[in-house]
Amino acid sequence: MVLAPKLHLRQTQSLVMTPQLLQSIKLLQMTHQELEHFLDAEIERNPLLEWRDDSATQEARDESPEWSKDSDTASTNSAEGISDRLDASLENLFPDDPGTHDRIGPDLSAQWKSAGGNGLQAAGSGGSYDLEATTAASVTLRDHVNEQIALAFSSPARQIMAHELAEGLDEAGYMLADPDEMAARIGADRAALDEVLTVCQTFDPPGLFARSLSECLALQLIARDRYDPAMRAMVENLELLAKRDFQTLGRLCGVDSEDLADMLAEIRTLDPKPGMAFSSGTADPIVPDVVVKAANDGSWAVELNPETLPRVLVNEPYFAEVSAHARETDRQFLSECLQSANWLTRSLDQRARTILKVASEIVRQQDAFLVHGVSHLRPLNLRTVAEAISMHESTVSRVTVNKYMMTPRGTFELRYFFSSALASADGGDAHSSEAVRERIRHLIDNEEPGAVLSDDALVDILNREGIDIARRTVAKYREALNIPSSVQRRREKRMLAAAAGGSTAMAPRPELRPSLD
Repeated sequence: MVLAPKLHLRQTQSLVMTPQLLQSIKLLQMTHQELEHFLDAEIERNPLLEWRDDSATQEARDESPEWSKDSDTASTNSAEGISDRLDASLENLFPDDPGTHDRIGPDLSAQWKSAGGNGLQAAGSGGSYDLEATTAASVTLRDHVNEQIALAFSSPARQIMAHELAEGLDEAGYMLADPDEMAARIGADRAALDEVLTVCQTFDPPGLFARSLSECLALQLIARDRYDPAMRAMVENLELLAKRDFQTLGRLCGVDSEDLADMLAEIRTLDPKPGMAFSSGTADPIVPDVVVKAANDGSWAVELNPETLPRVLVNEPYFAEVSAHARETDRQFLSECLQSANWLTRSLDQRARTILKVASEIVRQQDAFLVHGVSHLRPLNLRTVAEAISMHESTVSRVTVNKYMMTPRGTFELRYFFSSALASADGGDAHSSEAVRERIRHLIDNEEPGAVLSDDALVDILNREGIDIARRTVAKYREALNIPSSVQRRREKRMLAAAAGGSTAMAPRPELRPSLD
């Protein structure tokens, strides 16, 4: 046998992830905010892409140059008239000083005219007048504390220590810095630093400069003159309050169930994070990608939200005009830009049609939920939707990530409609895990104080309703709903029932102001 190199032709097929395909996949899973940022970058990079302007005013300006010219002339004439009235008002304001007009009037008039002829433009600003820019800036926690430091301390040394303490505050108003390390860093006496800290803990709002949650609550109770021995015992044993061990907590506080209920009600009125009132961060509102409305024929109308649809156009007339006189290298660059722009617009159109197709199938599958509520939510998985619309399961998964649907029942994430199935005890249709969780919540909310439902009792009720569920599953759903156990609920309901039977007025307690050092 002779070994020799040979050439063979073989035809094969393979899946290749082209850059365009990767781009389409990324666009599909982007939220509309991320998509806008991506398109901004693409428009800046590609000269053939531009945002579509649907404003009728803009179209009128583009189609009528005379209108723009007349508007500019009117603005200029208006600016000259305002300038003349400004000069006259300055002369009337300073009638005894003839040099005032020479010093002030011409300068202001020149600045006014140079501002572009707009009577609402600030002199020398070069931009249009913005009312929001004149509003007062929000006060931060650091500014609020610094103002009180200037009033509380007259000694420069103590002001320095107070500012150092203020620098150690987090956004919730707690002091996280170590006092010993701080005293060594600024060369201050620890006793003097503690005195400054005690004064700072009286600042508004109460609870600032606390070093723990219990100290934050204690400072607020001291400001209300409610920090008596019973309250002190409760604040020092917050772990028992978290465990809902009201029996032990009442014994430590030395009060009965009625007074304990009053104390708990007062604790709930306190602010565990007093510094968050000065937080400037705002949550972005949820903008639905799909809107579902009831149609006249009893069906559901599924539409894409026009506010989340990108409005991007390919400027083909500009491409034709520039490429006709461009060099070969420039013409090649423009061709690549045109190809990229056309692919992007097709990908955006494909993204919109895919989202609409997936949302329509979800609405068809969850029709009972839209009519009757969460108790009729059907179990659904990604494969069921993918097979119904002839798409891959991964495509459906990307569509449902961070996309929201507005329905007559509220606004929900698309992932909300996908839940696991629980078998039926009588062999009927399976039950959605989300519907079972809602049923457990409803049963616990409507239980009687003298008949608190245990997990075993919940299992029996659900089994009688045709839901095959285990006790550990009920416990897992209950903990996910942040519902305490039956023992803790029984203690709380008994205490509330005892408090409801007596007076809810808080009896005065002896004043006690212990040191918090």
